[in-house]
Amino acid sequence: MKADERELRKFLVKAKKATYSAGDLAKSIKQKDGSTTMVFEDGDWRYHDNYFGGEPYGGREVVLFKNKPVWMMVYYGLVYSTVTAEDIQKIYKTLQDALSRVLEIVPFRGPAVHDAKNGMIYINHYECMRVDNFSGFEEIYTKDGKQLYKASYAGGYVAQR
Repeated sequence: MKADERELRKFLVKAKKATYSAGDLAKSIKQKDGSTTMVFEDGDWRYHDNYFGGEPYGGREVVLFKNKPVWMMVYYGLVYSTVTAEDIQKIYKTLQDALSRVLEIVPFRGPAVHDAKNGMIYINHYECMRVDNFSGFEEIYTKDGKQLYKASYAGGYVAQR
């Protein structure tokens, strides 16, 4: 089932702001396999984010329209081993803050650049703005240029034929 791309983009922004990037406000379900699932619904749209947390982490997001899968994204990331345990929380807070600034034109992760108030910088490198087939990676650095975190992602439409 083909979903309207403009509506998909709008829905992705709402769903992403209501789930992981919402922090403690997001409803999550711990699964028997050790993963965590977050779900957001709005009318005919449903967003399902399932990930295995810890270091490193990985997961997938799926959007269903009228109970049929129409879009998905997979992601994998890690904090570098040189980072101290106390900085890991700051890094993930920076990531949540950046992801809460997701844009409708590129509704995959965060903006191209986000200068966090905690001395860290989030950078998102995406290959295209097409919602039907995209890939990219994101990084977090200290203000003096030390790389702390990196994640990659890819996705697009599914089940279209």
